[in-house]
Amino acid sequence: MRIKFPDDIKIYIACGKTDMRKSIDGLSAIVSQNFKLNPFENALFLFCGGKRDRMKALLWEDDGFLLLYKRLEGGVFQWPRTTEEVREITPQQYRWLIEGLSIDQKKAIQKLDNKRII
Repeated sequence: MRIKFPDDIKIYIACGKTDMRKSIDGLSAIVSQNFKLNPFENALFLFCGGKRDRMKALLWEDDGFLLLYKRLEGGVFQWPRTTEEVREITPQQYRWLIEGLSIDQKKAIQKLDNKRII
C-alpha cells in the first residue's frame, strides 16, 4: 500500500491477529468498542491476519469508509504480536512495515532534541 496519505493523518496498528473475514462494519466495531477510538477521525487503522501475509486498512473519507486489502505473494509482514491492543505508529514505521521490516528498529539513528556545540 504505497498510497500517499495526508500528512496530518494518525496511523494505528492493531497488534496481534485480526479475523480477516471482517469487513468495514466489523473492523470499525473493533476500533470503537475494543480500542475506544473514533473510526471517523482522520486516522488509518491497520489490521493483520494470523498468517501475517494479509493486511487490511480502514480509513474514513468524509463520505464513507475506504477499505484497503493487501496480500503478499511472498513473505510476511513483521507484525507486532505484543499484548498491546492498539498502538499509534509514525509514517516512517508504516513505511518500514510495508517494506517488510519491523516497526521497532533497534539500529535506526535517533534524532536529537537538544543540539549544542561543545
